[in-house]
Amino acid sequence: MNPGFDPEEIAQLKRECKAERLNFVYVSDEFEDEEEENNEHAHVQFVGYYKEKEVVYDALIYTLRLHHSTLVYDAALERLKKIMPGYVSPDERLDDDQSDPEQDEEAEMLLTEFIEEIEENEEISVREHVETDDQFEYGIGLEVGLNKTEINEKVVNDFIIRFNSGRLQLDSTLYSFSGSEEED
Repeated sequence: MNPGFDPEEIAQLKRECKAERLNFVYVSDEFEDEEEENNEHAHVQFVGYYKEKEVVYDALIYTLRLHHSTLVYDAALERLKKIMPGYVSPDERLDDDQSDPEQDEEAEMLLTEFIEEIEENEEISVREHVETDDQFEYGIGLEVGLNKTEINEKVVNDFIIRFNSGRLQLDSTLYSFSGSEEED
């Protein structure tokens, strides 16, 4: 049985929320760098209803800009792998993988070129979305992309209130971003 549907787990999360004086709690991710000040995404849990049953929602909420840059990077990496089939990016390498600084530099340059090309041609666009994963190992998983400049307590709180009351209205406009806009 999925523990996110367990009344005990739900009661515990409600107590934690009450202690935090919020309608959600932050989930700390083991791969998340604590030092890094992050305001483009949040991993939270909150109590809501799914098919008329109380459940724990495990939600990853992020800005459309972050979502867009992730998709652009992935697309650029795909193109790079067509040109350099054996290339393994530094973040995908295992501890015992050898690195070739010359190949890394060439790959880095190509990747940057592809990213600029994809952004310039506006090949990728994103819109606000909520993806529900009812096969999640703990409760119901949500991936939420919002057209906000940052994901802060107020944004998360407002999202949960609207989501739980069935009043969530998503912006269906397609957006595209470019890396040069980040200097604003």
